[in-house]
Amino acid sequence: MIILIPAYEPDAQLLEVLGAIRAADPSLSVVVVDDGSGPAYRQIFDGARRAGAHVISHPANQGKGSALKTGFSFILDRFPGRDVVCADSDGQHSVVDILRVAELAGRDPACMMLGARTFAGDVPARSRIGNAATRLLFRLATGERIADTQTGLRGYPAAMLPWLLTVDGERYEYELNLLLEAKAAGYRIAGVGIATIYLDRNSGSHFRPLADSVRIYAPLLKFLLASFAGFLIDTAAFLALSAATGSVLAAVVGARCLSATANFLINRRLVFQHGREKPAGATAARYCALAVALLAANYALIAALAGAGVADLPAKLLTETALLAVSYAVQQRFLFAAGHKPDLVPAQPPHSLAVNRNR
Repeated sequence: MIILIPAYEPDAQLLEVLGAIRAADPSLSVVVVDDGSGPAYRQIFDGARRAGAHVISHPANQGKGSALKTGFSFILDRFPGRDVVCADSDGQHSVVDILRVAELAGRDPACMMLGARTFAGDVPARSRIGNAATRLLFRLATGERIADTQTGLRGYPAAMLPWLLTVDGERYEYELNLLLEAKAAGYRIAGVGIATIYLDRNSGSHFRPLADSVRIYAPLLKFLLASFAGFLIDTAAFLALSAATGSVLAAVVGARCLSATANFLINRRLVFQHGREKPAGATAARYCALAVALLAANYALIAALAGAGVADLPAKLLTETALLAVSYAVQQRFLFAAGHKPDLVPAQPPHSLAVNRNR
């Protein structure tokens, strides 16, 4: 098992974390990635080396996602076949929790293990609200419940590391992208509860609330915005056709033909990472099958609500909300998923850039 710690301008908490890991289990290997902290922090990283950690240095700050990928490349090169636990450098994760995630991480080669914070006690408002918002958006977009989408304590089996290097994202959005793409790549997500620790109101965090939130939420918002655009087209056409024909069936079918075409083009080109890799004809045929299935469900739900006395517009809103998660899950996992699961025996990873590798 390797403990991987990305660090940008860390304080003495990093050395305390390393000391606690060494005291708990001297056999554990630790890799620290200095993400361009600069000369002012050389003493901290020299201390990390003296504590027995492998320290890799970026010449300039590249972001947490980039630091994690550099660490994964180093581990694949120097420690092939070893599972990895990623932890933060600021003391947010207790050694007890790090070791608990480490124990669980290697049991299933196709499952990532998340250390899910309980958010009990005195938690900064931005952390509590940010995680709640991301959790809600994630559930709306995927239909899946994950207790802590932003946790930095994660365990990855060795077989997963090559895939981790292929996922987009260089900063904080990278870790959410992993969750969004895991199932399409054939991996599961599990979690174990951990303590919520914030030292000095989390003042050591380098998270930028506006810029980094936009990066984190972008993968979810792209799908939701594309779906909302299709919903607007569908709703406008539905109301117009319903008024013109007086037929719920004709209104639903006509509106869905227009909105489905627009939604397919947007999702294939802009939303799903692997959309353009798929043959347009075959993917369109599968999308049509999905659209027909959703159309049938759409009609059945609207008719049932109309029979219960619900007006057209509220019935439409309730129906589309119910089917949104189903549509995303099918498109993410089947229509626009990667063509194959990444090879388990990697060549030299492309992210192995020129870095300082010091012991």
